[in-house]
Amino acid sequence: MKATPEVKGSRHHVIYRAVSDAVIEHRLKPGARLREDALAEVFGISRTGIRKVLQRLALEQLITLTPGKGATVARPSAEEAREIFDARRMIECALMARLAVSITTAQVDELRAMAQHEQQILQRNEQSAAIKISAAFHGRLAELAGNQALAQFVAQLCSRSSLILAVYGRSGDLGCDCHDHHRLVDLLETGDSDAAAAFMQKHLYLIENSLFIRETKGETPNLRDVFGVY
Repeated sequence: MKATPEVKGSRHHVIYRAVSDAVIEHRLKPGARLREDALAEVFGISRTGIRKVLQRLALEQLITLTPGKGATVARPSAEEAREIFDARRMIECALMARLAVSITTAQVDELRAMAQHEQQILQRNEQSAAIKISAAFHGRLAELAGNQALAQFVAQLCSRSSLILAVYGRSGDLGCDCHDHHRLVDLLETGDSDAAAAFMQKHLYLIENSLFIRETKGETPNLRDVFGVY
């Protein structure tokens, strides 16, 4: 099922983006409760408006809506985690093979700049920002490959991967190595489809293999601490 499109810049879209980013950047942890009344107070809109945002996030599987219990940040199971990475390998490897034969000099420069930015962020130990830009890098690769339907799906898979890293990742480990991103851009620039696809497969396996299963307790975060003033 596809979420109802929101006009970029609309109040609901801004709130959706804020909550989505907080989930992707691990400022909202898997299992965290998202109370409608608290969110409505933080963002200064009605509970009906917040409910629309939560429904959209639920459609994208970033949160879970449970009748009688409300909303919580989604917590993917181990089986779901394996399925997500399996799907990413099938799609992203094929897209890299396509992109390698069509990539332009300007696109190579753009991707190098993204990878360099990610490396600079990591050097400043800004983990949340690095998680976001790593997901954006993979999403941009998919966009440049030229199939927007698959690119949108990859963006959703990357968002869910961020949840998986929050649940099963080691503290301080993003799973995704920005040096790998530099290497991938090098391979794309050579036009070697097979090498680019094979490297993406290796890269995604390395991320998956960096995970370990652990239990995390649900929590009710202070939403003003997470979002500040809106």
